[in-house]
Amino acid sequence: MTLDDGTHDATHVPLFPPEDISIESKRENEFGSLTSKSYLFQVKSCHNEPIPEPIIDTPPYYISLITYVNYLILIIFGHVHDFLGIHFQRSKHLDIVEKDGMAPWYSKFESFYVRRLKKRIDDCFSRPTTGVPGRFIQCIDRVSHGFNEYFTYPGTTNMCLNLSSYNYLGFAQSEGQCTDAAISAVEKYGLHSGGSRSQIGTTELHQEAERLIAKFVGKEDAMIFSMGYGTNANFFNAFLDSKCLIVSDELNHTSIRTGVRLSGATVRSFKHGDMEGLEKLIREQIVIGQPKTGRPWKKILICVEGLFSMEGTMCNLPELVELKKRYKCYLYVDEAHSIGAVGPKGRGVCDLFGVNPHDIDILMGTLTKSFGAAGGYIACDKWIIDKLRCDLTTPNYAESPAAPVLAQIISSLRTIIGELNPGEGQERLQRIAFNSRYFRLALQRLGFIVYGNADSPVIPMLLYCPSKMPAFSRIMLQRKIAVVVVAYPATPLIESRVRFCMSASLTKEDIDYLLRHVDEVGEMLNLKLNSGKSSWDGKVQRWDIEEVIRRTPEDCKDDKYFVC
Repeated sequence: MTLDDGTHDATHVPLFPPEDISIESKRENEFGSLTSKSYLFQVKSCHNEPIPEPIIDTPPYYISLITYVNYLILIIFGHVHDFLGIHFQRSKHLDIVEKDGMAPWYSKFESFYVRRLKKRIDDCFSRPTTGVPGRFIQCIDRVSHGFNEYFTYPGTTNMCLNLSSYNYLGFAQSEGQCTDAAISAVEKYGLHSGGSRSQIGTTELHQEAERLIAKFVGKEDAMIFSMGYGTNANFFNAFLDSKCLIVSDELNHTSIRTGVRLSGATVRSFKHGDMEGLEKLIREQIVIGQPKTGRPWKKILICVEGLFSMEGTMCNLPELVELKKRYKCYLYVDEAHSIGAVGPKGRGVCDLFGVNPHDIDILMGTLTKSFGAAGGYIACDKWIIDKLRCDLTTPNYAESPAAPVLAQIISSLRTIIGELNPGEGQERLQRIAFNSRYFRLALQRLGFIVYGNADSPVIPMLLYCPSKMPAFSRIMLQRKIAVVVVAYPATPLIESRVRFCMSASLTKEDIDYLLRHVDEVGEMLNLKLNSGKSSWDGKVQRWDIEEVIRRTPEDCKDDKYFVC
């Protein structure tokens, strides 16, 4: 039902679709219709102002103690099981015992965590899905046997509300202009690009995609790759050598760590978001110089992420730019999670902070998350791109992006910029901004400990005890909600969490449904541990769920609650 203002009546939008859906309702299930224009929020630029130090809330001491005791019990029982199994059930432990004079496949100690801890909750990870990961996602049912020793599949699926995909702007759709562009590209170019770019040359799709990306992020030139991980893993080897220094945030993604190791450069890390520590480290390294010789560094590269995917925090870009200029360093910003999803125009952290993109030497991003495609890009000055085209191994040895993938990138970018369907891209940006702010503030008011910045579409909610991680994941799946839980080694040992991935495809009613269930499960598992330290008034917040749903949508738009 359509209202007079052109929006839709929420009471006529079904929350959960039937298993057999018609083609007409498919688009609604992949991208929910906006139910009211009041559920939009226009992000404002910080105008080159640095952000304050983040306030990290902590649980009561007894929670930390119980978490450590939980792990201690699991470790003790795991070693007891290993001892008894090796001596009395040797046939079931062949992978960690010697056989016929041959060494075991795995070291008993090194494989302990995977075998005795992670394996017990493997049903919470890597759940198979089918179809489009849009507003709803179809999870393939599976039955666990022998404490997740193996799974069987009955052939059924579950339609779940999707809080587990990086579909930030909702471009993962089987209907719409992006899909039409991808199909047209298949008809014209075929499914494959035909090999590496060195073999077939650069098509007009490559050129247009790179031109649009460079224009979008505000750099001279750009270069696209078929894999986001490989973009990071191969860049540093081409840009740096053993006479260079990399100063890296301690929470940088593993793809950055891989690339740094391959480069052979010297690496020094600084505490996450600590600008004073970063400056002190740079000053020390400039004085010390290269190892053994003491000569000046050939290059010093500061490497950070725009939005940190496990914490939901953003880099302090204005201060990073100031340090970079002061000490004549290069600055590398990985915008895998921020490009397209952050900023007034969706152009990442530069857009959010009001920083000139020319002040950042290298901007990296992925095309998987906000754009619903695949691959990654490097955007920087033309002289760097020219060098990368000659030296970088990725374009020479890897497959180039396929034609439909490039068409998806181009069409989604043109939608965000406003060249296609004017107004649609801006609406998607305003929807994800509202959804992220609303859900984060609602969780805090319900009493949960939540990390990250206000405008981050990644919203980590802390669980702490290892037993609560599988419990939360399994209960939410029973309630037809797909979530991602994260544990060590991706997070600190005692900071296991559920990581909600917000999307513009979700409606306000979807988030209300989610909040009601998170509130109930949080009460069941004793997850409401917020001390109030991270709230705007410094008081413990324990709002009723009905009051949260009624008052929070307007409050989340008030900047006094979200200091930039």
